[in-house]
Amino acid sequence: MKLTPEEQQMLDGAYGRATQKAMEILVALGTIYDAERMVPVTSVQIAGVSYDNLGEAGLHFLSEMADGGGRTRVLTTLNPAGMDIENWQALGISEEFARSQMLVIDAFARMNVVTTCSCTPYLIGNSPHFGQHIAWAESSAVCYANSVIGARSNREGGPSALAAALTGITPEYGFHLEENRRPGITLEVKVALPDNDDFGALGVVIGKQLERFKQKPIAYILGVDQASVENLKSFCASVATYGGAALFHMRGVTPEADRYAPPDEHITITQADLDAAKAALTSAESDEADFVSLGCPHLTLNEIARIAELLKGRTVTKEFWITTARPTKQMADMMGYTRSIEEAGAKFAADTCCVVAPVKGRFKVLVTDSAKACYYAAGKNKFKTIIKPFDEVVLATLK
Repeated sequence: MKLTPEEQQMLDGAYGRATQKAMEILVALGTIYDAERMVPVTSVQIAGVSYDNLGEAGLHFLSEMADGGGRTRVLTTLNPAGMDIENWQALGISEEFARSQMLVIDAFARMNVVTTCSCTPYLIGNSPHFGQHIAWAESSAVCYANSVIGARSNREGGPSALAAALTGITPEYGFHLEENRRPGITLEVKVALPDNDDFGALGVVIGKQLERFKQKPIAYILGVDQASVENLKSFCASVATYGGAALFHMRGVTPEADRYAPPDEHITITQADLDAAKAALTSAESDEADFVSLGCPHLTLNEIARIAELLKGRTVTKEFWITTARPTKQMADMMGYTRSIEEAGAKFAADTCCVVAPVKGRFKVLVTDSAKACYYAAGKNKFKTIIKPFDEVVLATLK
């Protein structure tokens, strides 16, 4: 790789041991993928924040980097942590876990990372522009940034994202290069998509189609006339989870789609495909549900407003988590939505979610509108799952 004089100085240790370690990680990554150079990044988002996933080994690495003088050079935020740092007791998190999780957050804070923990950084100020190079780690956020915003990021691991934060650069390979962003297959959607769960099911169908290929192509999607931010974050989470997709083009919706003609290879997606995907995501009856969660990915303020409207004057009968970023929750506080929701008996879980929190063994059946949440609830926590439209998920807490 061709390094600039400053990059070589970082690699030689002139900026301290943590920066040197970060450069070693990036040079190794660039060498593996035949990158010719590094490119500056404008923002970073780091995954591997929950102590439930990191464990002591991960905490030791972060502490070592902080102790070694590691300090961020660009705006850097975090993926969800394993708990709400202000409300963990109400969510049933143990004191032992809370103590370890706070050590993780403290290590990041010492490196000048913004310790707002969200899988939707683009909603809370970490919002890159079209064409900018970034280094993000959360799969759904990478997919959203590449596809919906038109920024450029590979899906980073936790260590490589942190390395980019401490140096302000990342190797130029993969989706940082124009030639690797071209679509390879056309998927024509011939079905209405009225709600988030429909977009989630579409992500399952398209993701599984992409998984059939040895060299996974980039999807070029036709037939989706419009999609909200909420719809797109649901789709990005699902197609990243079930197909490992970090980029798609959706004609009339995403900014790079007009650069390309639809590829010749063509697959049609029908209502039967979506129905089959939803059926596969539902493994229990509604009367078995004991845990309800919305916010995978994290909720927008509009979604929280809708929950407040549906719950006004009512009382929930099941454990109901509303997961969102803390800045979004603070806006909900200002608007009175939080008070209305909590008076109904639901619980806010800011800066965490049902995927990364230590909830295994506490519940049996999850109700959600998120295909991604279903995937991890079943695979990681061994829950049965039920997927429903957004409003129906809220109403399921009342029965």
